[in-house]
Amino acid sequence: MLSIDWGRRCAGALMGLCVLAGPVHAVPPRALLEVVDFSGVTVSPDGAHVAFRTEQASVERNVYDTVWYVQGLADPLPRRIADGGALLHQTAGNPLEGQVTWSPDGQWIYYLAQIDGRADVWRAAANGAGAAAITEDAADVRAFELSEDGRFLRYSVGATREAVIEAEQAEYDRGIRIDAGVPIGQGLFRSGKLEGRLATQRFGEAWFDRRFLLDTEPDHWHELNLATGERRALPGFEPRRAPTPVLPRGVEGDPWTAVREHHGTRVAALTRIGEQAGNMARPDVLLSVFPVKGRAATHCESPLCRQQAITGVQWRPGHDEVLFTITDPKTLAQSLNLWSVDVGNVRVVSQARGLLNGGRYPAMPCGLSADAAVCISAEADQPPRLERISLHDGSPHVLFDPNAALARDIAHMAPPRLLRWTDESGYEYAGHFYAAKGSGEGPAPLFVTYYSCPGFVRGGVGNEWPLASLAVAGISALCINQRQGFAVDAIARHRYGLEATRSVVDLLSEAGIVDRTRVGMGGLSFGSAVTLWTATESDLLAAASSATPVVSPLYHLFASMKGDGFAEGLQTLWQLGSPEETPDRWHALSPAFKLDRLHAPVLFQHSEQEYLYGMDYMIPLLRERRAELYVFPHEPHQKFQPRHKLAVYERNLDWFRFWLKDEEDPAPAKAAQYTRWQEMRARQAVRYQP
Repeated sequence: MLSIDWGRRCAGALMGLCVLAGPVHAVPPRALLEVVDFSGVTVSPDGAHVAFRTEQASVERNVYDTVWYVQGLADPLPRRIADGGALLHQTAGNPLEGQVTWSPDGQWIYYLAQIDGRADVWRAAANGAGAAAITEDAADVRAFELSEDGRFLRYSVGATREAVIEAEQAEYDRGIRIDAGVPIGQGLFRSGKLEGRLATQRFGEAWFDRRFLLDTEPDHWHELNLATGERRALPGFEPRRAPTPVLPRGVEGDPWTAVREHHGTRVAALTRIGEQAGNMARPDVLLSVFPVKGRAATHCESPLCRQQAITGVQWRPGHDEVLFTITDPKTLAQSLNLWSVDVGNVRVVSQARGLLNGGRYPAMPCGLSADAAVCISAEADQPPRLERISLHDGSPHVLFDPNAALARDIAHMAPPRLLRWTDESGYEYAGHFYAAKGSGEGPAPLFVTYYSCPGFVRGGVGNEWPLASLAVAGISALCINQRQGFAVDAIARHRYGLEATRSVVDLLSEAGIVDRTRVGMGGLSFGSAVTLWTATESDLLAAASSATPVVSPLYHLFASMKGDGFAEGLQTLWQLGSPEETPDRWHALSPAFKLDRLHAPVLFQHSEQEYLYGMDYMIPLLRERRAELYVFPHEPHQKFQPRHKLAVYERNLDWFRFWLKDEEDPAPAKAAQYTRWQEMRARQAVRYQP
């Protein structure tokens, strides 16, 4: 059954679809790239102000501009406080959120910033009077905390910047010995960005995580007297902010996350419970409070707590209440709820159509005072904006909306709408559908990306396919959230993605909305795997786009240097041994063994860090003019340099316009591109003629 929740009424609807009247504004890929994002949302001790950081791409300078602001919760506009420095990224390419702490008197904010190649703790006046670095250490600051009275700053460092650079140069001069820690398949000397600079990389402990040389040196903690400037070492110091409080023994379920009460001893915790039933994790979440030692835990028994996808938990300052977030597993829409621990009742504070948290990732918490939550609201048709939400009645108030113009432009075109449907097995999927401009003239082409579509959906996981831009260009676009629960069986996970795609294409084509002969698909990471699986296991796709390599024998060969940790992870996640040990499994999962079944042309746009892993199946396709490959230097798993992101966006738009609509951009600079693609089309017509 096809059911579409459009979120507004319209006349003349066909099966719930509506065409909105009014002017259509272009939404170019660059507009999606230059969205202003938020992070570090933190409320002042008196609950009257909020500090936050904005982050925005600059294509001209190929950087992200970051700015710290402070805004009164009753003020109409924020006050710019300080430059936030370089936007740092995890080694997989995800941006790191801002870290900020208020002074107890609310006069200052302390934050970590990398400016001029140095990562220091900075202090900025909340009234905008100025900011300055206060640590100025020879090593980059890793973490910091402010003493409860605000008199001392404690911070940790590792090896000095000079020592790291000298170690890199020494390796370069004498040659780099290849061992289990060296990420072969990429440049070996300063080949990727870590801590904001090009650095020589080594594998970290977690899967394919990276670190820089000397990064394993233990934390050295120091204490700075903020009044006198006196500095002293703190050997053996343990920071106040433990990552996760230790839960009592015998806690029900598998511990997940916990947070300690403000100025108290209780801990609010989330644990995973229920039967795993073939999934990697238990399906349900239990919300509990563990009080002082010797007393039993209190569980939230309300229906609003039980069998709900609770993803975050916070203590409400000055109250015996816990604010928890529920993230709908199918739509990824969030709600805020308050649990009165002693009384036991739960009430819904606010329910959104998208994210309602502290930034672009579902688990980031809102800022919280005794009376209000300060959250980033982001929905499929609403770019991020800062909102104050009353904890008394849930009433929202927009504090800062730097993306309002883009929101208006999206509203003037056929805006994205929530689409729900079921596959043949009866499982319900959900995704965000962007109707093609001019789709009332007949069935439109369709582009699909599969994986995860939270908040403001720009281009799927990795943000590589400009969905709104595709729609304006006459190609309907759909971002599908993956099936709830991460199945242990890798083949089952791939099949779920194929069935989600097949079932929605069937339904939309039967309704006359899309043309099933003109369907394209793209994805990153697992989304890339599902795309290539769909291309080899079905006849659904007329064109495909892949942002990352997938499992293949060459991938196994390169990564096997990591040793037992990689082998165990491959067995757990994919049920794969070596190609010799599990040949049937490899033949089922890897496109390297199914190239004769791949009929759709493929655009590969990969990072320099990873592209060699897939050359065993990409080279045959390239030689036969069945694919095109672009590689982006200094990029990790998810590309993040603004110029690279824009190039990827624009090439994907050109690719699907060419294959799904037979359209070409007349720009002279793109003539060679279309000559190659025309040759690919001619070869394809000969190769696959009846």
